[in-house]
Amino acid sequence: MAMSFDPFSELDRLTGNLLQFRPGPRFMPVDLYRDGDQYVLNADLPGVDPGSVDVDVDGQLLTIRAQRTAAAQDGVKWLAEERPHGTYLRQFSLGEGVDSEKISASYDNGVLSVLMPVSEKAKPRKIRIGSAEHNDEQRTISV
Repeated sequence: MAMSFDPFSELDRLTGNLLQFRPGPRFMPVDLYRDGDQYVLNADLPGVDPGSVDVDVDGQLLTIRAQRTAAAQDGVKWLAEERPHGTYLRQFSLGEGVDSEKISASYDNGVLSVLMPVSEKAKPRKIRIGSAEHNDEQRTISV
């Protein structure tokens, strides 16, 4: 009985193994948008233990870390093991427009939500302009 060799399925198997066991952090897809006076970041972290999720701010750098552990199934023969496990890591530069003291986060149904309020100094405000000739005259300009 002759065995046939399919180079494409072999390449697919090798590539799958390389991607699954590659070193370094796993990919964490995010959505980021501004909603009024806050920025909202939603990160997909399905199957991640909420206790392993860590969000911290160091200066203007927001870092999200999480860990997904491999399933511990003794005595089973794996037919497919495609769900990635390991460390997830993303970092974002906040800039001056975020009030880093008031950032909050929640984790629900595999989605991490980080709320980042816009800082007071980054919000639009009105500047009063006095007249150099007439100190009692003032105008208001929106910025």
